[in-house]
Amino acid sequence: MRKTLTVVLLATTLSAGGCTFADAICGSGDYPVKAVGTTTGQDCVPEGQEPPAGYVRYPEGKVPEHVGDKWDEYWSGVVVDEQGNVVPG
Repeated sequence: MRKTLTVVLLATTLSAGGCTFADAICGSGDYPVKAVGTTTGQDCVPEGQEPPAGYVRYPEGKVPEHVGDKWDEYWSGVVVDEQGNVVPG
């Protein structure tokens, strides 16, 4: 009983605190980049480095942070060009 109560309290505390168990797109010290010309390509680049050829930065304020979040879902259906502009796919 005591163990069950502890688990319930922990789950309640985490959900009330806004914590999430969603997987992060990139690890600490990296930022996500979008592949040019495809809906599926994505990678992570160390902060302070430019994206590799064939990848662009996401626009500020539209960067996916967790798998399945609003921006992850949006960008998974969008194709961009070399300048990061949305183009027909």
